[in-house]
Amino acid sequence: MTRGQWSDPDAGKVHFGEYATAWLKDRKLAARSRERHESVIGLHLLPTFDERPLSSITTAQVRAWRTACLARTGEPTVVKAYQIMRAILNTAVDDELIRRNPCRIKGADRYNVPERPILTVAEVFSVADAMRPRYRLLVLLAAFTGLRFGELASLRRRDVDTVNAALMVRRSQAEMQNGALFDKVPKSDAGVRPVAFPTELLPDVKRHLGGFAGHGCDGHVFLGPQGGRLRRSNFRDDWIKACTKADITADVHFHDLRHTGNTLAASGASLRELMTRMGHSTPRAALIYQHVVSGRDREIADRLGSMIRKTRGDGDVAP
Repeated sequence: MTRGQWSDPDAGKVHFGEYATAWLKDRKLAARSRERHESVIGLHLLPTFDERPLSSITTAQVRAWRTACLARTGEPTVVKAYQIMRAILNTAVDDELIRRNPCRIKGADRYNVPERPILTVAEVFSVADAMRPRYRLLVLLAAFTGLRFGELASLRRRDVDTVNAALMVRRSQAEMQNGALFDKVPKSDAGVRPVAFPTELLPDVKRHLGGFAGHGCDGHVFLGPQGGRLRRSNFRDDWIKACTKADITADVHFHDLRHTGNTLAASGASLRELMTRMGHSTPRAALIYQHVVSGRDREIADRLGSMIRKTRGDGDVAP
């Protein structure tokens, strides 16, 4: 008390489960993120820490919990659970309920992501050609624009500029655990962006819009097999079958097309240009609002187009 470091010994007696519930309620989170947080807390934190007073949780207990979790589930899930627990207890420190956060395990908040496979331009077209016609363009745009599945699934006709060969990314489709679909705005202003695609894909784009897209300006560019919203679940089997038919032996996920596209686009592009194209935030956020379609992003798309021509041959590209 003389040093001014006294704290109420009863403050930390609140149970972790009770505090975690209040903490989550006070957080400003998107619907899908809130659902994920609730799931992680319920499945991985509460079974061990629910009834424990905050002040009783020690670093040794956290370490033992983490070791047990790693024995029964994947490291990415455990890392996420640890990050959430650390955030909860950081708030408890700020609220002066505990003096020190017991989540002090070095390296527990991150993991090494294994290197994902990168397809060649020829392999991209092999998979696209093995797809049902309604999904062929989905594969090509994922690879040569680097858009995420949710961004592609939420595209409307009015987002496709066939004059400048560009897509306008305004939103991203998300799916709740109960199957409900909704469009969400990007996490940052950088997510709203125009992205140029190779003009070599224009014939494919026009054919798709004429045969498979929804009607009207707000019609979805990509639809499910029965004409409803495109979902990962009603696309996954087609993806696996196409990869098998194309003789792609590596365990390639659809998201790897984004990695492939960004890798192909990296040649000759600056970090800022790549971050703009990918929709990542930069310290100088104002640069995101430049007119990229007719500038350097167009050059990036043209280089990708050159790769397509070299791989497919001029005769394989419709005029």
